[in-house]
Amino acid sequence: MAARGARIEHLVTSGTFSLDGGTWEVENNVWLVGDDEAVLVIDAAHDAAAIERAVAGRIVVAVVCTHAHDDHVNAAPELADRTGAPVLLHPDDLPLWRMTHPDRLPDRYLADGDVLSIAGTDLTVVHTPGHAPGAVCLHAPALGVVFTGDTLFRGGPGATGRSYSDRPTIIDSIAKRLLTLPPDTTVHTGHGDSTTVGAEAPHLADWVAQDD
Repeated sequence: MAARGARIEHLVTSGTFSLDGGTWEVENNVWLVGDDEAVLVIDAAHDAAAIERAVAGRIVVAVVCTHAHDDHVNAAPELADRTGAPVLLHPDDLPLWRMTHPDRLPDRYLADGDVLSIAGTDLTVVHTPGHAPGAVCLHAPALGVVFTGDTLFRGGPGATGRSYSDRPTIIDSIAKRLLTLPPDTTVHTGHGDSTTVGAEAPHLADWVAQDD
């Protein structure tokens, strides 16, 4: 089915990521999917005002969090307040969410297989734990893309050296839930450059070997 005008927009915001007593400077990808009337915001990172400017007066149907590390959710409540949009998160990431927003819960919870629709395009929620327990990806077949947050990057899996993460779990998620997508699927990541499923799939054996 044609996407009926849905398009992908991208901005980069800067700030910090803090966990387990450490803090690092980071740049995050923020993705907008929609048309001239309405958009879905994926990962409201660092700067609600900048994201609102990119929204440019359109309806925000939801602020979707791929996971709850602070650099991916720190601007979500403010953006929701500015736009009236609900914040969506997988419930397995509530412990991480509460570290950043102890007094404000997400508005709705995501589940594997949920479908979010925007501008005639469906995005399917794919639960991909490992980097975080409630990490999700959003697959939009009509656009030929998957938004992977910090689960899969250009060059390998997301980091698993901190609390609430597990490397064998993320490898399993990538192998079973992401690398099974069409090879020409574009992978839009939470940080850095995009890639494709076909570019990353040949390296799976190397990632598994690193666990041995």
